[in-house]
Amino acid sequence: MGFKRLLASMGAGGASVETELTEVNVVPGGVVQGEVRVQGGSVDQLIEGLSVGLQGRVEVEGGEQEVKQDIEFTKLRLGGALEVKAGAVHVVPFGLEIPWETPISSVAGQALRGMHIGVTTELEIARALDSGDLDPVNVHPLPAQQAILDAFIQLGFRFKSADLERGHIRNTRQRLPFYQEIEFYPPQQYRGLNQVELTFIADDREMDVILEMDKKPGLFSEGSDSYRAFQVGLHDFQGTDWAGYINQWLADVGGRRNWF
Repeated sequence: MGFKRLLASMGAGGASVETELTEVNVVPGGVVQGEVRVQGGSVDQLIEGLSVGLQGRVEVEGGEQEVKQDIEFTKLRLGGALEVKAGAVHVVPFGLEIPWETPISSVAGQALRGMHIGVTTELEIARALDSGDLDPVNVHPLPAQQAILDAFIQLGFRFKSADLERGHIRNTRQRLPFYQEIEFYPPQQYRGLNQVELTFIADDREMDVILEMDKKPGLFSEGSDSYRAFQVGLHDFQGTDWAGYINQWLADVGGRRNWF
């Protein structure tokens, strides 16, 4: 997996660069291991800087409509300037740390529709930047996150899609400039709901879990009780019946509003 391309700003006879990931399956708080291979061309050349980073495709409000924007949310510089001799091969290994807030892109071995997360490689050549293609990574849930996801599946919810939203959720530990929303279709017993949106915002100890109901048109207007935020420890989540917890919240709100 990786990209291999002629460095455009180097012109004919220039070096080619390929990024290879050792393992494409990662979890938040983990490390992506890989290497950047620089193959010298027909002339000696100087690469002034080399870096790798993580990038996500984010929805950004743009006037009357939302637009997609690729945002790099962590970056690792790989040493200083590098002289590439004609025909020589330079291999630069790296270990890129995955932020705890990194969005999930794969659940139970299946890609989560709407997610585009991957490693980018950037070269600085003669004071110009040359960015490569995206090397996708599969970001799997942490065990605590998987427990919440399993609860939704146990209740009969189905995955709809996911997206990244530019902005900040108040009163959370959020540090990235965006957050993920995972959307579920509800089962028949929650007939008044259109969907439920789930957000995880984690650090190395615990995570904020944000749930929001989206009612079907024609029902009573939503109130603050259609939004729920709570904290879950990354290492002490097993003692809670999460399916029961979520069902109770849905039943309480829906019952008061005659949604179901």
